[in-house]
Amino acid sequence: MQTVKTIFDYLCELAPVELQMDFDNAGRLVGHSDASVSRALLALDITEEVIREAVDRQAQLIISHHPVIWGKLSSITDEGAGKKLLLLAENRLSAICMHTNLDIVQGGVNDVLMDTLGIQALSPLDADGCGRIGELPTEIPLQDFLALCKDALQANGLRYCDAGRPVKRVAVMGGAGADAIGDAAAAGCDTYVTADIKYHQFQLAFELGLNLIDADHFFTENPVIPVLAEKLRLRFPDVDFLVSERHRALISFY
Repeated sequence: MQTVKTIFDYLCELAPVELQMDFDNAGRLVGHSDASVSRALLALDITEEVIREAVDRQAQLIISHHPVIWGKLSSITDEGAGKKLLLLAENRLSAICMHTNLDIVQGGVNDVLMDTLGIQALSPLDADGCGRIGELPTEIPLQDFLALCKDALQANGLRYCDAGRPVKRVAVMGGAGADAIGDAAAAGCDTYVTADIKYHQFQLAFELGLNLIDADHFFTENPVIPVLAEKLRLRFPDVDFLVSERHRALISFY
């Protein structure tokens, strides 16, 4: 029988928590390290719905990308930010959250994003290593690449600006990557795929001659979840690793 600790130790082999960025809170965040695990649920976020799903599917552990504890927490009650922690504790659920450390490592969020889009990774995008730069096998029109992104990521819509360039050399960063727009342009990329872009950031990309695609935070990061689940299944065949069937993107297009 596996424990929370043995599973966490393996996850740290894949994505050492020491690699997380200064603002982050990755790691084993809730539960007993020696708690037995026969079933675990994986999801991008630990929401109340994901916790209920874990209970319904009789899991003892939730593994997520985004931390369930974030920022200042002054109380753990049935109201406010502490409600999820109370639900986890009441249902004897442990939580492991692998965030920016999983963004940075080889085979993590950004390499999976590159693979999903059919881009050959060549180098990191920024000094932290959170993004990637790569190339498509052949140059294609932006409209064709937009269709590829939407289909490959199963996204319900894309926001983008067209800088008038075909697509060949592409930068990606899963999640909020607007701060690296300048890095993508300086690296000679014609296109940058990320999320959470603001109006003036689209303007900046256009002025730099960079096609900019906002493919949504959820859709650019969620592809790592089934990949991580498969790695865990191979390492721990005696544990049932499930991918959440209820967690979905929140943002829709009218």
